[in-house]
Amino acid sequence: MARPKPLVFDKQKIVAENRRARFEYSVEQVFEAGIALKGTEVKSLRSGQGSIAESYAEVRGEEVWLVNANVPEFSHGNRFNHEAKRPRKLLLHEREVNKLHGAVAREGMTLVPLSVYFNARGRAKVELALAKGRKDHDKREHIKEREWKKEAGRLLRDKG
Repeated sequence: MARPKPLVFDKQKIVAENRRARFEYSVEQVFEAGIALKGTEVKSLRSGQGSIAESYAEVRGEEVWLVNANVPEFSHGNRFNHEAKRPRKLLLHEREVNKLHGAVAREGMTLVPLSVYFNARGRAKVELALAKGRKDHDKREHIKEREWKKEAGRLLRDKG
């Protein structure tokens, strides 16, 4: 029997975070995926460079690809340096790929990367969210709810 996946992933060093994604999308489910990287890409990520602000993931055939993620060229790289915005393959189990493909195809959901990080074993990982886009009125409602929670916390703290 397979070991159950943890609810919170072991993030040792966060390289890039897409903070806007949680506002733009309502996150339904979160997956942890490995990334197939070249040597200079790993060095560039370890030095803290990289951006996933305008990136997304897509299912092509039976594979998932991270598109438009920016990992800048390594400063000490030579002619074997990598392209900054090349598509990168994400490493997921087959059942996870099938689940993502079904959700994207049938339910119109989007695959959004939330963060890129290194885990405790030193492997580069992507936190990938299966999410639905929010409309403007949903975003306003989300802001109101968040502000009310802050205010309720203040009131309880002051009265308590």
